[in-house]
Amino acid sequence: MTSADGTTPAAAPSEGALSNRILLGLLLGAICGIGANLFLVPRVPEVVEAANHWVFVPVGQIFLRMLFMVVIPLVFSSLALGVASLGDLKRLGRVGGRTMGYFLSVTAFSVAIGLVLVNVLRPGEGLPADTRDKLLETYRGEAASKMESAGKAEFGPSLLVNIVPRNPVEAAAKGDMLPVIFFALLFGIGVTKLAPEKSGLWMKLLEGLADVTVVIIGMALKIAPFGVFGLIFSVTSRFGFDILRQLLLFVGTVLLGLALLILVVYPALLRFRAGVSPWAFLKKMRPVMITAFSTSSSAATLPTTIEVSERDLGVPPQIAGFVLPLGATLNMNGTALFEGIACVFLAQVFGVHLNLGQQLFVILLAVLTAIGTAGVPGGSIPLLVLVLTSVGVPAEGIAVIIGVDRLLDMARTVPNVIGDASCAVYVAKKEGFTLKI
Repeated sequence: MTSADGTTPAAAPSEGALSNRILLGLLLGAICGIGANLFLVPRVPEVVEAANHWVFVPVGQIFLRMLFMVVIPLVFSSLALGVASLGDLKRLGRVGGRTMGYFLSVTAFSVAIGLVLVNVLRPGEGLPADTRDKLLETYRGEAASKMESAGKAEFGPSLLVNIVPRNPVEAAAKGDMLPVIFFALLFGIGVTKLAPEKSGLWMKLLEGLADVTVVIIGMALKIAPFGVFGLIFSVTSRFGFDILRQLLLFVGTVLLGLALLILVVYPALLRFRAGVSPWAFLKKMRPVMITAFSTSSSAATLPTTIEVSERDLGVPPQIAGFVLPLGATLNMNGTALFEGIACVFLAQVFGVHLNLGQQLFVILLAVLTAIGTAGVPGGSIPLLVLVLTSVGVPAEGIAVIIGVDRLLDMARTVPNVIGDASCAVYVAKKEGFTLKI
């Protein structure tokens, strides 16, 4: 992350080599985990579970927690500093309008792609009833937990009211990102209203806080290859490949939609709306994509997204600091696509016909719930329950897809973070900045 004065607090050692080591950790974790699942779990399942319990899960969680640990201070300092650096409130409104317009339009387009694919391929119609019943029974308990979480979700006036925190420190402690973002926006605006000598002091403090988070991120990245290995091994060694075979058409439909987002939609937007090379963009985004896939979390990936966007893409700090924290909370293109496909897939499984009007309603709900989705692993499933019940699909039907959700969660996080960075590039170009791509 670059400070407002153009300096870099800590030079990152051999970023290409680090991303290669993280990728190697991911591949080795997947290979070893799949090998353990196929050859050891049928013979000595207790050994594999003990290895996960005592070694691989703790290592992966330590890495994840070190990233989550800096998310709140990073979001606050980056967003407040970005708002304060923009200075002019008219400019802030213009940047904010472009950012939200990009988020909402691309998210809606993502859901539409998902609905087209699921209606053309119709993956739910070929699922045998006995397979459906077996999945419902196997994942009934986990589905009940997700349904309970959905019951606590808030929409409507209460959601708008709760964006304004009574106590921003309490909101930060709970990890409630929307209130933290609201407070950071107001704090940044407040800094712009101060006299120059006072605003300069706050700018220095915010820059210092941002610099400290960069140092901590550097510490976390030293164990990233081991953390990624542990995360991927624990997932693949426990993964139900028989479930994957049974839901292969559903999984393939989701992955095809996500691939279209990454390889067609974003490149077209970058080429024709921002005027930059999409392939150079995707190449430089490799560390972000690896981190997103391995952590399944937009929030945990945020430090890497900001670092890569500023250092490698050339997005100025005031734009990156404003757009990317908002994106990690509000912009969930891959999640919205997944929710649209999952809703219609489960309607097909249970024989519930959704007409055009209902599917348009699914688009609206998927966009709104994607905005409310926590940027953490599995954060979209409770909100998917709300979409299902609103169109008459049994809420307990999420048990059918929970077995493959971890894999799809990893996959859909990648277009989520790519969408954030592409928005930052788009806004920076529209604001007249010169980028490195």
